[in-house]
Amino acid sequence: MWGGDVEVLFNMHHWPVWGHENINNHLKLQCDMYRYINDETLRLANHGYTMVEIAEMFQMPKAIDTHFSNRGYYGSVNHNVKATYVLYLGWFIGNPATLHVLTPVDASKRYVEMMGGVDAVISKAKEYYDKGEYRWVAQVVNHAVFADPDNQAARNLQADALEQLGYQAESGPWRNFYLTGAKELREGVKELPASNTASPDTIRAMSLDLFFDFLAMKLNGPKADGKHILLNFDFTDAKQKYMIEMTNGVLNHTPDKQADKADATISLSRSTLNQIILK
Repeated sequence: MWGGDVEVLFNMHHWPVWGHENINNHLKLQCDMYRYINDETLRLANHGYTMVEIAEMFQMPKAIDTHFSNRGYYGSVNHNVKATYVLYLGWFIGNPATLHVLTPVDASKRYVEMMGGVDAVISKAKEYYDKGEYRWVAQVVNHAVFADPDNQAARNLQADALEQLGYQAESGPWRNFYLTGAKELREGVKELPASNTASPDTIRAMSLDLFFDFLAMKLNGPKADGKHILLNFDFTDAKQKYMIEMTNGVLNHTPDKQADKADATISLSRSTLNQIILK
């Protein structure tokens, strides 16, 4: 990109920008926006505010916020502030009560029991729904749905709240999440085949280091625990050698090294390996 000569800028998730002056103004405001999200999030975190608190109190400067391309039509400031907090500080907000919480199902069953049962939760939540407090309804009725997944009245009420939140959402992904959630609550989750990201082009494009990282990620650690395998790989066409060791439920690879007492040594071409992986 040449800032002095640029006339058309093609963006992700947005309209193109035309004109030298407009493009440079757009890029400056984008730069300032992301810097402000980063720095203001950290400033408030240093004052002791938590992730959700910062996202709720965050105010973008007017010049940035009112510029068309900085509006949250794809992402949202609330979402990005939380992501920035997690990037630097992780998920723990400093409150020890949040260190080791129960799973959503286990916690929801106890919440609902303490609130007097699912019917009581629904009855009270309907009052909040009538007042337009859709965020709270979605949040509290979520406990009823997790505690009693077959209760269609609870599912419908949460779906109604999510639908209203979807209608109000400026961010496209937020709207889609809300409306998809509402649809699944009313109709059930469709059983669809899992997508396969390991396409032939993807496998062929992986370096051997990345490929062995990919295999390590696919390893079932609990099933591999207690087993030990040591292998040498010699890729004849790529002129590369690797030592592969599976131990303690993990798969490690070391380039340019061969084990003296390997369980096996495999000599093959990279294309043969690709064909094996792709069956």
